[in-house]
Formats: sequence, structure tokens, C-alpha cells
Amino acid sequence: MTLSESVMRGAARALGALPVPVMRLLAGRPRVVDGNQLFPEVQAALRMIDAMPSSAFEDLALPQARAQIDMQARIFGRKIDIDVVRDLVVPTRDGSVAVRVYQHRPTDRLLGAVTYFHGGGWVVGSLESADAVCRFIARYLRVVVVSVDYRRAPEHPYPAAVHDAIDAYRWVRGQSDWGEVVAVAGDSAGGNIAAAVALLTRDDNPPDAQLLFYPITDVTTEHPSYATFAEGYILTRRQMRWYRDHYVPNPAQRADPGVSPLLADLRDGSGIAPAHIAVAGFDVLRDEGIAYAEALQAAGVPTTLQVVTGNIHAFTNVTGVGQTSKAALAEAVKHLGHLLQQARRQRERAETTRTR
Repeated sequence: MTLSESVMRGAARALGALPVPVMRLLAGRPRVVDGNQLFPEVQAALRMIDAMPSSAFEDLALPQARAQIDMQARIFGRKIDIDVVRDLVVPTRDGSVAVRVYQHRPTDRLLGAVTYFHGGGWVVGSLESADAVCRFIARYLRVVVVSVDYRRAPEHPYPAAVHDAIDAYRWVRGQSDWGEVVAVAGDSAGGNIAAAVALLTRDDNPPDAQLLFYPITDVTTEHPSYATFAEGYILTRRQMRWYRDHYVPNPAQRADPGVSPLLADLRDGSGIAPAHIAVAGFDVLRDEGIAYAEALQAAGVPTTLQVVTGNIHAFTNVTGVGQTSKAALAEAVKHLGHLLQQARRQRERAETTRTR
């Protein structure tokens, strides 16, 4: 970590620790959209980010853009201590993919495993940018978390990332030491990939649960929240167009269920993992995340929706600053824990019935 990065990290921590009245003063005039008020600590953090010496990802060379998102994750995330963190390489249909395995208290009986896919518009983001959220999940649930470094666009456009994700998920599924219960999870583009895995494996040993943070679910159109939150809330409409064009340069592929899960034929919902979907109230992706939760519910898939009304995109990466993002993440992880417990009980009942 560079000196300037350390200074910014310290400033972010100090900002998050301020008393609420001081935070409100720094945040400025309350910002209300669609009846939702931006959390004061988030509004103050946005003012801080605006003052940081950084550029929009789409205006940088790819190596710089990728380095910038990793830096921001280190500044705003919290590196929770975990007993076991190890890097592995697992086989895939196209070669191999790197993964990072997190496990806390390995002697405890595990609930299962979580295969995690990082965000970053399929273009930026990495194992590093997802480190804080993976540590959080591993620390607060009795699970092994396997973070997947899937191939990124534009070097590897769709369906490379989905192929890597499915193959990594199946590898995790094959690790008997971690139990029979396996979930998929991810944020933003990673939420999109997790949803794709849940859909594309529904007839072949699908996940037991899915946790989707502000997922991209439809790249064929711009839902109303694209216009409402086009600029000023971390993820912009311009960035989303840049990400889409890099990941799916062929418009004919954009309605594929592996790209736009919202357009998938959900049929009766059979084989699709129960889901918890968390969206931010101030986010271009808000409306399509809500729409996907409603589509799953309509198809009969047990689905809970968490709307974090006063927060913004990427709140899972801000666990080191203030309380609102950490609280939202904790609520989502609690839901995942319930889903994993239900799945394990179902498997145990099925095994008891089979052996009678």
C-alpha cells in the first residue's frame, strides 16, 4: 500500500467514525430521490471520492482501470482476519482458473461452500477487489468461500466468464470435504454470473442457494433507474454501456440467459436455487435487480428481496467505513445462512428417506 493510499484509507476510516451530527454536516443538504434519502455517511463518502485523484474506469487504460478498482477496495474495505486463506488453480474446459479459498475455524462443522464471483462489469475487478466481502462471509458463516478469478473482457468476451464460473462451481461441488451444500454468490457483474450459473445448471446438479448483490440482469435495455441515477452514484450509465460493449460486443448475444437472466424462460422455477437479492436504492441497476427478484418469485422460486434504500452501488466493498454498508451486508449474509441451513436439512431428510 502506497503512502497516498494509506492516507486516503485513514481518512476514510476517520470519516466513518465521526458522530452522526458531524457526518450530516459534512454530507451537505440531504439528497432524496424516489422518496429514499441517501445515508449521510454514504453522501459524505461520495464527496470524499469526488475529491480523490482518480478517473472514471472507462477513461483509463485497462491495467490502470483494474489497478484503480483494487486500490479503492483496499481503501474502503475491511481485511477481517481469517484462519485460512490460500490460492489455488482449478481445471476448466478451456484450461484453468485461479481461485482463492477462505475458511475460518476449520474444525467447526461446515454449513457448506459458497462460490463467489467478483464485480467489475466483467472488465475490472479481481480476487483482490472481492477480498473484503469474501472474508466477511467466511467469518460470519460456517462456510468455505471460494472466490473465482474468471477471465475478463475485452480479452475474453462472453461466454468465457460464464464457462469459467460454471466449471469452478462444479469443482467446488466436487470437494466432498466441504459438504454437499453449495451456494453461488456475487456482486454486480459477479451477481450476473452467479445468476447465470444457477440458470444454466438447473438441470444438472444446480446450486442450493444464490446470493446476488445488485446484479446486472438485463443488458438489452436500460431500465428507468439508469436515467434516475445516471451520474453521481459511483456506477454511471456511461460505465455500464462501456462494460456491456466490452463483454458482449455482439448485440445478438445480449438476450442470452447467460447474459440477461431476466429474459430467461424460468418455466415453473424448477431447479433454480432459492435466492436472496440485495439492491441499492441509489443505483442504475436497482430496477433490474428488483425485476429479477419479482420474476423468480412469480416462477415459484423462494426469493427474498432486500432494498438498501439509502445506499449506492458496491456497498459490499465498503465494510471498513461507517456502519450502514456493514449492516446491509450482515443482513444479506444472514439470509444466505438461512438458505444454506434449509438446503442442508432438505438433503439430510432426503438421505434419511433413501436409506430407510
